[in-house]
Amino acid sequence: MAKASSKNAKVKDLKASAEAKNYTKVIKAIRSPKTGAYTFKEQILHKDKIKDFLAQK
Repeated sequence: MAKASSKNAKVKDLKASAEAKNYTKVIKAIRSPKTGAYTFKEQILHKDKIKDFLAQK
């Protein structure tokens, strides 16, 4: 017989998936002053902090 999953485990998974939807991977292109080539800075941020990340130099 299959093992029944508990209700608490399902609730915990739903909360974790709902929290994960608030995060976004942000990629910012940064130009090197020395060579002129672009490098990329990647971070996974909360959706409320994206504008602050993109505003940084």
